[in-house]
Amino acid sequence: MKSGFEFNLVVTCSLAHMYIKAGSLSDGERLISLMPNCNVVAWNTLMSGKAQNRCFEGVLDQYCTMKKAGFKPDKITFVTVISSCSELATLGQGKQIHAEAIKAGASSIVDVVSSLVSMYSRCGSLQESIKAFSEGKQRDIVLWSSMISAYGFHGQGEEAIKLFDEMEKENLPGNEVTFLSLLYACSHCGLKDKGLDFFELMVQKYGLKPRLEHYNCVVDLLGRSGCLEDAEAMIRSMPMKPDAIIWKTLLSACKIHKNEEMAKWVAEEVLRIDPQDSASYILLANIHASANKWQDVSEVRKAMRGKMLKKEPGISWVEIKNEVHQFRLDDKSHPQSAEINRYLEELFSEMKMRGYVPDTSSVTHDMDNEEKEYNLAHHSEKMAIAFALMNCPEGMPIRVMKNLRVCSDCHVAIKYISEIKNLEIIVRDASRFHHFKDGTCSCGDYW
Repeated sequence: MKSGFEFNLVVTCSLAHMYIKAGSLSDGERLISLMPNCNVVAWNTLMSGKAQNRCFEGVLDQYCTMKKAGFKPDKITFVTVISSCSELATLGQGKQIHAEAIKAGASSIVDVVSSLVSMYSRCGSLQESIKAFSEGKQRDIVLWSSMISAYGFHGQGEEAIKLFDEMEKENLPGNEVTFLSLLYACSHCGLKDKGLDFFELMVQKYGLKPRLEHYNCVVDLLGRSGCLEDAEAMIRSMPMKPDAIIWKTLLSACKIHKNEEMAKWVAEEVLRIDPQDSASYILLANIHASANKWQDVSEVRKAMRGKMLKKEPGISWVEIKNEVHQFRLDDKSHPQSAEINRYLEELFSEMKMRGYVPDTSSVTHDMDNEEKEYNLAHHSEKMAIAFALMNCPEGMPIRVMKNLRVCSDCHVAIKYISEIKNLEIIVRDASRFHHFKDGTCSCGDYW
């Protein structure tokens, strides 16, 4: 400012970038708003900053403002905005911006294609990801890795492996992200031996040093396969210090395989590192509840209250006509909540006639069966699906996003709903995508 550069475009953009990287988004915004003449670089700096601070709705708002001001987006703009659609899982907006990228002649740029592959994948449209990848004229390691990750996220481990084989034939060496995507794909498809082979390959052939995330994937791979002792041995043999996440991965495996004894001391390991981790208490309570040890469940909940910890609420959302609708357990805040409840009652009656039996073991509270069934029927993803069925054209695929993992009862229930309604229901939970169709799920009940 003293040197008279406060309105210099390059200096101001650099300053704004510095403030944003340092966590002062408001200071970065203020600087750019005071500039008498903005250009696309300034707009990109602001949008990238909002994305870095996870203000993804703000990115889309800024993009609309930029276009109204008469500025043409460039490839950096499209990468930032498409990535924000990916994070928000707003397929409608993502498709609209894809169309704008085509008009601007940016849709074949490799960075934009990689963003499109990830966006369509995270929005539940794997076929659109495949199409974007196949239409890409140039393919770098980022694009290959994005497509491998997309296959893994949708439970198509074999396809992810085939794509890696193709990549090797193109003489493109895999990097840390490629192998992380492969390990993830193998862990979610039960490909234990193949996953361990990839872990060895990345070290022996490619000379890559595994990060904590790679070890976490291997622990997940072993844990899901029932090799709990091997998973523990992997954690203890790592060259770096275990974090709470890797112990929590093993704790999740204990829940899957109902190993109550191991779960107790693994939970202690998590809480020793992160005493405020409510998810570990919930996992431990669920393990005790599945064994009908309600006294133990009560003690876990008492410990949570003592530390003033609360369970993260399950939230599901669905996008209809470019508007996102959110739901929580037994949500009565939605304008159509009464109609949704009536719709669910009718739907569950038909499901029970076809053999559906509510999995009351999924409820971790000691209550009678009728209350448990009501609780299960009003899980957030069921409410989101009911709302979508009421408001979408018949036969149109439904895409629901959830912040937590889908419970076993919802997983069974959605299979019945897909069969009754004869449509595809795509659910993205905290772990992966589930494609429900004709009464089956793409995960093969392995999730």
